Amino acid sequence: MIQIDLSGKTAVVTGGGQGIGAAICQMLSKAGANIVVNYFGDSAGINQARAEETAKDLGDKAVAIEADVRNVEQVRRMLQVAANRFGTIDILINNAGIIRDRSVKKMSYEDWQIVLDTNLTGVFNLCKEATELLADDGRIVNVASIAGAVGFFGQSNYASAKAGVICLTKVLSKELSRRRITVNAIAPGLVLTEMGKGIPEEARAEMLKVIPLGRCGETEEIAKVVLFLCSDLASYMTGQLIHINGGWVG
Repeated sequence: MIQIDLSGKTAVVTGGGQGIGAAICQMLSKAGANIVVNYFGDSAGINQARAEETAKDLGDKAVAIEADVRNVEQVRRMLQVAANRFGTIDILINNAGIIRDRSVKKMSYEDWQIVLDTNLTGVFNLCKEATELLADDGRIVNVASIAGAVGFFGQSNYASAKAGVICLTKVLSKELSRRRITVNAIAPGLVLTEMGKGIPEEARAEMLKVIPLGRCGETEEIAKVVLFLCSDLASYMTGQLIHINGGWVG
């Protein structure tokens, strides 16, 4: 029987307190990894509470650390705390993201910029700052989206950011190959996380009509693919975009 064992490895998961991020934390933890559950500190403390609850559920080998992925100093501090706590960083999962959907005509410059800053520049910040700390033979998995490959009405900011993540993944896979660090991206389709539930019900119904499997994805199904990409089973896979969308081709 083939078994994935990540014992002794440490994974940093941005936006790890909820949705796909929390499912990834849980999956990698089950495989034995130490987990850093990153969260953005909101004024209401909701993100912190979720991240700390996720870390608590995972036990002593998990810790919640605050950092705004848009802020390089906070990112640098989080990664250093993680390395000091666990001795190594082996896996980086760039999952943090936001949406501010509007048509181009109605979209504010602020909504354009904050989505690009979080969903694309945030990934760049993590990858750049983690490069020196990440162990050789490490893994980077970037969470993109079907939107980055297809483009949906009202998502010019989100789709542009995710398309950028896909291209950034391909570039990094070449730049880090000498250290045998693999860099891949996943593109989930319709998954009913808190963000997914923000899509109007009528729009979700139309999406389901073009998904051959006829249903939404589960967060655990996304996390299973991430687990594979983090394992030795994917040691010869890099620079790839893996669609996880029930057969949806847009």
